[in-house]
Amino acid sequence: MRYINTLHEGETIRNVYLCKGKRSAETRNGRPYDNLILQDKTGTLDGKVWDPNSGGIADYDELDFIEVYGEIISYNNNLQMNIKQIRKVQEGEYIAADYMPTTEKSTDGMYEELLGYIKKVDNQYLRQVLDYYFIKDETFIRNFKGHSAAKTVHHGFAGGLLEHTLSVVKFCDYMAGAYPILNKDLLFTAAICHDIGKTKELSSFPENDYTDEGQLLGHIVIGVEMIGDAVRNIPDFPEKLANELKHCIVAHHGELEYGSPKKPALAEAMALNLADNADAKMQTLTELFKDKKGNDWLGYNRLFESNIRKTVI
Repeated sequence: MRYINTLHEGETIRNVYLCKGKRSAETRNGRPYDNLILQDKTGTLDGKVWDPNSGGIADYDELDFIEVYGEIISYNNNLQMNIKQIRKVQEGEYIAADYMPTTEKSTDGMYEELLGYIKKVDNQYLRQVLDYYFIKDETFIRNFKGHSAAKTVHHGFAGGLLEHTLSVVKFCDYMAGAYPILNKDLLFTAAICHDIGKTKELSSFPENDYTDEGQLLGHIVIGVEMIGDAVRNIPDFPEKLANELKHCIVAHHGELEYGSPKKPALAEAMALNLADNADAKMQTLTELFKDKKGNDWLGYNRLFESNIRKTVI
């Protein structure tokens, strides 16, 4: 197995990758070619099939596992593969885990840590909301532990949703200890539940793409609906508390232009927004800096609206 992050310009390789994307196009003189995105757990690689009608190119589709043969070149300072042969491989010829970006942390360990925070919630109604999904719903638990937190931007890997959620809870744990105005139980519950809608917004790997429900509603609306489902199954759940919890979910992106239907109106919602934003941005930087050596400037980044540089540690 040759992982993508080990490839070098000038190499000729034969290896199996996931065909993450496939798009047909034409050159300026009308000659057809295919653009591919090849993926393994270490990243992605652009591929070009300049002669898609060649006898060496077998039939294949997006999300197939394919054996490719070709040369690694550099184009615009990025590696790319000129592909001469493609063969669709069968089950048993590959190990699926080699092709899915995955958290470097233990999902079981992180989940046990998350359960520890759930046990700190004293309010009986909020605790029942958490138990409804994170203790009793085995299908939800399995999906949550293996899901990504995004298609691309941050935590876009299996286990990323759990890793992000735990980090947000830890930020909130600090704030709850530092600022007595915060309702710890409400903040913890909102932090643990803030992205549960992503289990339905995004499909599982290898697709990791937006579902119809995700495209039409988005994870914030889906998450509020899921909270509503739990609340309706808990006798005598206080309406005011339900609305406060839903508000924290609704407002956790902070701004209307970032997808939140409402701006934060509760201290707990503000704290959750700050925690969510901090972890998302620090993880984005982590992923930007991954495998970068030295202290070269990385260029202007639209998310941060700044030219970014990694310091030497």
